[in-house]
Amino acid sequence: MGFVQRRCKKCGGPVAANARSCPGCSSAQVVWRARYRGPDGRERSKTFAKKGEAERFLIDTETAKAEGAWVDPALGRVHFAEYTDRWLESTAHLRQGTRANIEGRLRTHLLPYFGPMPLATIRPIDVRTWLSQMMKKNRAPATVNASYRTLAKILRTAEIDGVIVRSPCIGIELPRETSHQEMRFLEAEEIHRLSEALDARYQGLIYAAAYTGMRWGELAGLKIDRLNLLRGSVDVVQALTEVSGRLSVGPTKTGARRTVLLPRFLAQMLGEHIGRFPSEDGYVFTSAEAKPLRRRNFYRRHFKPAVARAGLDPGLRFHDLRHTCVALLIAQGHHPKTIQEHLGHSSIRLTLDRYGHLYPSLTERLRQGLDAIFEESRAAWLRPERHEDSAPTANEETKTASDLGGFLERTTGFEPATPTLARWCSTN
Repeated sequence: MGFVQRRCKKCGGPVAANARSCPGCSSAQVVWRARYRGPDGRERSKTFAKKGEAERFLIDTETAKAEGAWVDPALGRVHFAEYTDRWLESTAHLRQGTRANIEGRLRTHLLPYFGPMPLATIRPIDVRTWLSQMMKKNRAPATVNASYRTLAKILRTAEIDGVIVRSPCIGIELPRETSHQEMRFLEAEEIHRLSEALDARYQGLIYAAAYTGMRWGELAGLKIDRLNLLRGSVDVVQALTEVSGRLSVGPTKTGARRTVLLPRFLAQMLGEHIGRFPSEDGYVFTSAEAKPLRRRNFYRRHFKPAVARAGLDPGLRFHDLRHTCVALLIAQGHHPKTIQEHLGHSSIRLTLDRYGHLYPSLTERLRQGLDAIFEESRAAWLRPERHEDSAPTANEETKTASDLGGFLERTTGFEPATPTLARWCSTN
């Protein structure tokens, strides 16, 4: 248990409880020092102007120690920039592209504001103020939200490490992301036009993107040994990324592997492509020099000129071929769960959030299907042979009436066969 000492504010010497001034320097200014031992056995202290404040601090400290929520105050004095350097060292498992994005957000948006601040001094109001400044600078909502997620992840890790008591990223309202890049969908005929506008080496790449929905990095990093052309499938296990001009192979965007089925025409097309354009490194799609594809070079030298020659929307991106695949699958009535697994989305919610607006076009087909079920069942119900087969025989009618005995009275005309109404009709 800690205790409170009366100390001289000027020289720091002890002052008796009943003394009016410090015996060492005769100063009348005194403070109250709370002393305690942390869970690690080290003695610590904190000074207050009033005795009551020091006593309340000791009570709170002992409570935190008992609940396992005590944090060493010295750790909280570490600056955000210093802790971020250590945090980055623990992210070696991330894809190089992801790590490069995080470093860019830190350098551009987070370190200029939070860098010199001790971790323990960052409050929710500081986070909200930073968000407001980002919005005043007209930063895109997607950029703001991505930077906030990086900040929240760092501070949450600091909380887990026992550096701070609680992350200040609580109760923060983020801007809604309404500035997604417009999706563009190609018709099947437009896919042919785009492919024909390219060199033969890249035609299979266009069909593969449009009919499998694989991402650029997954296609660029696809190797021959991951193809099973007899079965008509491809194992998506890695992606090729380019960071600062350097190519590297790493896990897919979600880190999960999946198997994508190939249409028969595409399996045959890829088999012919591999035989016609071999690669020493084993890649399916390569440049004219038989080297791995670089995204920027392909865009600038081949894709964009082909879009123009095919007379397509100038804003068409390679990623729109992935959107096109989704539109083709939805038009065929495939379930969102199937599409999620085909695309490699982390959750079905992501699939519905991204492509849910395409499903209303199928409501008319759904209504027609329900109408067809009703008409078919109604026609079966009204078939004459059904009523002939189900009509009771004379013996069955006699048996039914005799079985009811006195519980049923005979009526005339079309009156209901109930005892009460039968008596009422007979008397009137």
